[in-house]
Amino acid sequence: MLHDTVEDTETSLDELTRLFGARVAGLVAEVTDDKSLPKQTRKRLQVEHAPHASSGAKFIKLADKTSNLRALASSPPAGWSLERRAEYLAWAGAVVAGCRGANAWLEDQFDAAANAAGAALAMVRDAGAPGPGTS
Repeated sequence: MLHDTVEDTETSLDELTRLFGARVAGLVAEVTDDKSLPKQTRKRLQVEHAPHASSGAKFIKLADKTSNLRALASSPPAGWSLERRAEYLAWAGAVVAGCRGANAWLEDQFDAAANAAGAALAMVRDAGAPGPGTS
């Protein structure tokens, strides 16, 4: 999706501005992590910045975290342990906590995805098996 373009490609914010306008580029800039920082710092900053984000940025964060949790529940990344999946679920919840009040429907979608991801993790734990995505 466009919100990850600057983080994951060589595309610049100037290019996005030319192609999609200042508003879209501004939203992308607002949700783009500084990849020069350590991963744990970037994750902490997402939690800290979420409550202060614009409503548009909060919508993007809610949709992104919802999509990520849906994928986590149905097809977790290869090699992700149960612990790492549980940590991601908790972290996504902390980011979204700062976005609450932006859009009730998106929040409901996130909550459903978080519940499904939590249930999927519990099933794998209860089965005592490594589950999908682990060796």
